[in-house]
Amino acid sequence: MTDHPSLTLATFAAQLKFDAIPAAVVERTVNLYVDWLGSALAGKGARPVETIAQFARQAGGDASDAPCEILIDRSRATPYFAAMVNGAASHFAEQDDVHNGSVFHPATVVFPVALALAQARGASGREFIAAAVAGYEVGIRIGEFLGRSHYKVFHTTGTAGTVAATATAGRLLGLTPTQMLDAFGSAGTQASGLWEFLRDAADSKQLHTAMAAANGLMSAQLASAGFKGATHILEGAQGMAAGMSSDADPARLVHRLGSRWAIAETSFKYHAACRHTHPAADALLAVIQQHHLAPQDIAKVTAHVHQGAIDVLGAVVTPRTVHQAKFNMGTVLGLVAHHGYAGVTEFEQGFDAAAIAAFRDKVEMAFDTEVDSAYPARWIGKVTVLTRDGRTLHGRVDEPKGDPGNTLSRDEIETKFQRLAAFSGAASQEDASRLLGSAWQIASQARVESVFDAAEVTA
Repeated sequence: MTDHPSLTLATFAAQLKFDAIPAAVVERTVNLYVDWLGSALAGKGARPVETIAQFARQAGGDASDAPCEILIDRSRATPYFAAMVNGAASHFAEQDDVHNGSVFHPATVVFPVALALAQARGASGREFIAAAVAGYEVGIRIGEFLGRSHYKVFHTTGTAGTVAATATAGRLLGLTPTQMLDAFGSAGTQASGLWEFLRDAADSKQLHTAMAAANGLMSAQLASAGFKGATHILEGAQGMAAGMSSDADPARLVHRLGSRWAIAETSFKYHAACRHTHPAADALLAVIQQHHLAPQDIAKVTAHVHQGAIDVLGAVVTPRTVHQAKFNMGTVLGLVAHHGYAGVTEFEQGFDAAAIAAFRDKVEMAFDTEVDSAYPARWIGKVTVLTRDGRTLHGRVDEPKGDPGNTLSRDEIETKFQRLAAFSGAASQEDASRLLGSAWQIASQARVESVFDAAEVTA
């Protein structure tokens, strides 16, 4: 199968067993699941998310007896619509995880599918974890395969994410390798997501994850019923790479498959903003703390960045919405300088405050050869700060907060979870504590059932 990487990857996803996954990788997967739950709850009340949820309710009809849970309002839905809404919800607060090398947010397309199908089928926690790992491993490798040229135009979480969702669903449905390959073909032909939405402050980012999750799930279900898909959808002459990349490397699809666990490389997001802003934000924080600076002491900040940051963040000059502000380097650095953290509350309460807007105008991005050469495997943060009294100060971080070498502890994940649940009002502090107690035990659950009901039983 070395000359057919799509089949090699499909076979891996179909045949992955829980017992083959190292204990440390299982633990990391549980941490990522709990982290994702917080982001899913944080989508409650967000207009783009609620609009998609309204569509799902209308299209799905009366689903009061359906097996799957929509987390923002605890309503029920079929697997397809639950995955759709939970996928949209968990990508709104900009705190869902990211894999650096693939520039891909796996949790927001993998866990909505894993949860929906596990609830529908009464699958065990072990099966849930194995399916999630399959989705991460497939999606990350496809993102790496498609390369930097892909990300310049396409939102990888929408494209590679569709196939990642399919791998997750196919593993829970028990697809054979041949069926999984068919499912990949159906997923790849539906994979989409363009960055143009950033220029208009449009709502497309939540649509990307909603449909990646839903279409991925549908692709697997169709394959289980005999629906045929293209068998070389990734590397074929008219496949995803042919249409979406100029630097695709098929070897990356299968390199060290089964020995290198890419899911363990996934980073948590500390700030509630586009990940491209995080390295500079952490570097600026280091300068501020080291030199005891106040925001008014700073005359200018230069963020030294990779080209991918310029491609994505450069589209937003003057943010008009909270979500657009999360893709503006000046706004993020302004919030960090004033509050020490760019969280969901800081954005909601002051992304366009006069002081933040004034700081935004002090910030510029500059292409940096070292940073760009390291990207995407490493996301180095470098800033140059000019102070009002004439000093030139330099800050650097080699691993932003949340990266595997600078990761969040379980206590920090819990704090983040509580903050996100409180932000949206999706769960009281008491409810959130119960949810956490249950979620940490997901791998040992005999049946994956309602997140909220399981929390009640645990309490």
